[in-house]
Amino acid sequence: MARARTVHRCEECGAVTTRWAGRCPACGAWNALVEEIDLASGPRRPAGAAASAPGWVPGLGDRPVRMAEVEAQSARAVPTGMAELDRVLDGGLVPGSVSLVAGEPGTGKSTLLLQAAGALAASGRRALVVSGEESKAQVQARARRLGTLSEGLWVASETCLPDILAAMAEVEPDLCVIDSIQTLHDPALESAPGSVAQVRHCAQRLVATAKETGAAVVMVGHVTKEGSIAGPRLLEHVVDTVLTFEGERHQGLRLLRAVKHRFGPTGELGLFEMAGAGLVEVADPSAHLLGDRRPGISGSLVLPAMEGGRPLLVEVQSLVMEAGNPAMARRSAQGLEAGRIPMLLAVLERRAELKLSSMDVYVSVVGGVRVSEPAADLAVLLSIASATRGGAVADDTVVFGEVGLGGEVRQVVHTPRRLAEAQRLGFRRAVVPASVSDGPPGLVLEKVTHLVEAIERVAAH
Repeated sequence: MARARTVHRCEECGAVTTRWAGRCPACGAWNALVEEIDLASGPRRPAGAAASAPGWVPGLGDRPVRMAEVEAQSARAVPTGMAELDRVLDGGLVPGSVSLVAGEPGTGKSTLLLQAAGALAASGRRALVVSGEESKAQVQARARRLGTLSEGLWVASETCLPDILAAMAEVEPDLCVIDSIQTLHDPALESAPGSVAQVRHCAQRLVATAKETGAAVVMVGHVTKEGSIAGPRLLEHVVDTVLTFEGERHQGLRLLRAVKHRFGPTGELGLFEMAGAGLVEVADPSAHLLGDRRPGISGSLVLPAMEGGRPLLVEVQSLVMEAGNPAMARRSAQGLEAGRIPMLLAVLERRAELKLSSMDVYVSVVGGVRVSEPAADLAVLLSIASATRGGAVADDTVVFGEVGLGGEVRQVVHTPRRLAEAQRLGFRRAVVPASVSDGPPGLVLEKVTHLVEAIERVAAH
């Protein structure tokens, strides 16, 4: 018979200790040990039992087979009806899969999943929305406002895990949305809802149910103030897909990314705009992001960035001004890796002889998009150089390339896609690394080998 014992589990690494400590002995995290009730397992397999048995003993687990003999199973994704969501999921939701959607409060996670559930139900399938934070009437009012009501859309306002599993057995949905995993609890555990033990236990039960029934389960997860997903690390490990929904609550643009996906590639980007009737898909994000760009401003230029396999044209802006205290000049970056900006400024000051040590430098990617690839180096440096000298870059010019510490301009991946997107939006000139062979018709390539050469080419126009 199983017996209960009290243990302390680390929220960061999942390590278990019998006594509480201020610091986790495994990963060193402070104040990360949380008390929980652990059900010790029954009799364990004796050490060496499997090795001493001449053949396979039933009950000791799955029998190993040759990998070449395993029957291949195709995980066919079912489209949700939302093109941007299906793009990130590489076609849609796979039956029996479990996904986690995380994001800050107010970004629109519930709205996104309710629209996806409504679109799936409108196609003739069944979708069940389980809300632990809103009543049935509230969810129904939101669905009516979004225009997603249909015969195949079901709703339950429940936080008790056994009741949720019973509802899934009754409805037999193709998609089950859990909003949110932190609100669920199982009466079999004494821990409070949202605790490490409850979140881990409920997630594991939902994963097992999804695999048994073939229903795709999507769970909403909260994030901490540091931006990481709340709850134990195991939550991210047991699910098949982890999606992040980003965006400022005071801005309309929302970005959906897949940071983990067992059924396809990660790195794809889906863009939505929050409107009065819900989330609207942005079919042409490059034109959307550059729609309000003003020509003739120093420090402003266009970068063809890549998000997964999708080219995205964004505007990079820089502002350089005298620091109030030259000994404490500020370096601020929005939408870029903040740690890379001081290194690029050092290259610009050393190789191009632009004195910036006593200047405040502000760099921003407009529109709420975050760019982390090295291909943005040349665009950032030319933007800062333009802001320092006061000359504007030609409006029909795009810039990309990685810059080394010696000032050399290096090649980047997906160059043809970047150039094709720039040409599609009417740009006629591109400052690129010298290793680029050719570009699409109508786009003039300014090939450069060094940062100084790039600055001179841009200034000449």
